[in-house]
Amino acid sequence: MADQTLDATDHEILALLREDARRTLSDIASRVTLSTAAVKRRIDRLQEMGVILGYTVQLDHAKLGSAVEAFIELRFLGTSGVDEIVQTTTRMPEAQAVFTIAGDPDALVWLRVRDMAHLQRTIDEIRRSHRVTSTKTLIALDSWERGRRSS
Repeated sequence: MADQTLDATDHEILALLREDARRTLSDIASRVTLSTAAVKRRIDRLQEMGVILGYTVQLDHAKLGSAVEAFIELRFLGTSGVDEIVQTTTRMPEAQAVFTIAGDPDALVWLRVRDMAHLQRTIDEIRRSHRVTSTKTLIALDSWERGRRSS
């Protein structure tokens, strides 16, 4: 959806929802100086336009047992297609996202694991793919994400 169809109030509503998707319509309305009904109509329109794709929950991954975040750069055989690259890791529960990249490397995989031993086993599993030619692992020490609430 082209950004031109959204006005400043739409962007403000989106920012408020990104900060807290459970925010009430009346709270949003008071912050953007519209009526609750007008905010509801705007949110419904943003959903219909496909700007808002859904709502989610933010988790404390350390409390869930997957405190370590890592990124793995993957290089594949030159004959590998994009679908094959993505399928190499999407079946793994540790994989949070896979980004295919134009250039070198071929893909970047975001992982969440329990500890270093779990990370090593996960990397070993990825390397066992006969199409992966090399990997490079980057371990995240800390992170910040736009729209994510601080603990």
